[in-house]
Amino acid sequence: MEIGVHQASFTFPGWETSLTEQVVATAQAAEAGGAELFTVMDHWFQMENLGGPSEPMLEAYTTLAHVAALTSRIRLSVLVTGGTYRHPGLLAKTVTTLDRLSGGRALLGLGAGWYEREHVGLGVPFPPTAERFERLEESLRICLQMWGPDEGPFAGEHYQLAETVCVPPPLARPHPPIMIGGAGEQKTLRFVARYAQWCNIFGSSPELMQHKLEVLRGHCATEGTDYDAIRKTMIVATDPLADPDAFVTEMASYAALGITLVTLTPRGDDPAAWTEQVCAEVLPRLQAL
Repeated sequence: MEIGVHQASFTFPGWETSLTEQVVATAQAAEAGGAELFTVMDHWFQMENLGGPSEPMLEAYTTLAHVAALTSRIRLSVLVTGGTYRHPGLLAKTVTTLDRLSGGRALLGLGAGWYEREHVGLGVPFPPTAERFERLEESLRICLQMWGPDEGPFAGEHYQLAETVCVPPPLARPHPPIMIGGAGEQKTLRFVARYAQWCNIFGSSPELMQHKLEVLRGHCATEGTDYDAIRKTMIVATDPLADPDAFVTEMASYAALGITLVTLTPRGDDPAAWTEQVCAEVLPRLQAL
């Protein structure tokens, strides 16, 4: 099992003058320590459970482009891109640009979007839930068309593109992997089976994870896609440094289900130091599972 490091909070002592340096230091510590993935959230306002809009929040893709220039190996992604924030044609171009600038390290994490307050606050349309999922599916189809040989039009219910041109193409082949975040059984996991190469599911318990993966397997059978080819990843709220032995034991249960990467969120006032410690003390034990 590998790890991803997820920079969800930019609030730490001295952030007003050292925010950029701390983000870069965390990403570099993750890379140097052997983590596979570095991610940031796609929000314009900080989430309310992390302090709300009064706390700092960086735009995701600009942040990852900066990190790309100062790292060389670690995979980069938004966990996950809100489908309501960017026109899908422009999103495909943005992710392609990140992939090019990073030497083929981009991963497209995508979800339906949910944080109504930042939409209303900044004047971004916030459709009802059903429409957000319709738009999510069209966005997936548009990105795949732009990353394929068809440069013709796309005619959907919500998006109409006259030309799906994307030059230069991504370096990743056949395209940057698509990761869909969430575990909704009717739509989200069906979209994973139909369109994605990765999934990311919140790790509430091994029992619930087993159920969600069984649902995904069923959707793959219906869609005629290969369940085993989908990379199963998860995110947890646990701090592995609080009790490393218990954490590794718990992760062994998830690894037995086929989870191959767990995303962790730095804790404390020094996310780079936290990342270094997790990579040194916990990651080797996870990789041995």
